[in-house]
Amino acid sequence: MATIDEELGQLERDIRQLKIEYDQFFGGGRKRPPAEIEWRIELIVKRYGERSGDMKIGQRFRFNNLTQTYAKYKDIFRKRLKQKEEGIVQRHFGAAAKAIEAERAAQAAQARQQTQESADPRAYRMTCTEPEREPEKVDELFRAFVEAKRSAGEDTARVTQAGFAEFVRKKTRDLQQEKGCSEVEYVVETVDGQVKLKALVKA
Repeated sequence: MATIDEELGQLERDIRQLKIEYDQFFGGGRKRPPAEIEWRIELIVKRYGERSGDMKIGQRFRFNNLTQTYAKYKDIFRKRLKQKEEGIVQRHFGAAAKAIEAERAAQAAQARQQTQESADPRAYRMTCTEPEREPEKVDELFRAFVEAKRSAGEDTARVTQAGFAEFVRKKTRDLQQEKGCSEVEYVVETVDGQVKLKALVKA
C-alpha cells in the first residue's frame, strides 16, 4: 500500500500530466479530454480531504498547495471547454499557464488592497525562541518550505537543511537584538505562485 508521501507525489505528477494532456486536447492533438487522469486526481483529493488528520503538518501544507493548483487548472479548463463547445476558440491561446498568470495578476491586485499581515489558512507557521534548542521545529519549517517550493514548481537544489537552519538561527538572533523581542514567527506561504518565507516579530 502506498504511503501518504508516495500518493502526494503521484498527485503532483498527475496534475502536471493533466495540464499537458488538456493542452494537447485544446491544441487538437487529442480527441477527448483526459477524463481518466482527472478522475484519479479527484479520487486522491477526496480521500485526503477526508483524512487530513492522518497527515503531518508538512504533508497537509503540500496537499493544500496541490489542491489549490488543481482547482486553478480545473477552473481554466472548464472555461476553455465552454468556449470550445460554443465555438469561441482562440487561435493563439498558448499553454494554460498564460491564463493562470492573468488570474494571478488579478489576485495580486486584490491582495494589495488587504493588509500585508493578513493570515493565509494554507500558510505554515512556526514560532521559536532559540532555534539551536528547537531543532525539530526548524526541521519541520524546512520541510514545509521545500514542499511548498516543489508544489509551486520552484527549484530546491540549492536549498540545504544546514544552510536553512543557520539562516533561521541568525535571523532569529538578529531580530531579537534589533527589536528586543523573545519570539520570532516564521511563515511559509505561496503568494502569486511564489513561495515566501517571512520572519515576524512576536510581541
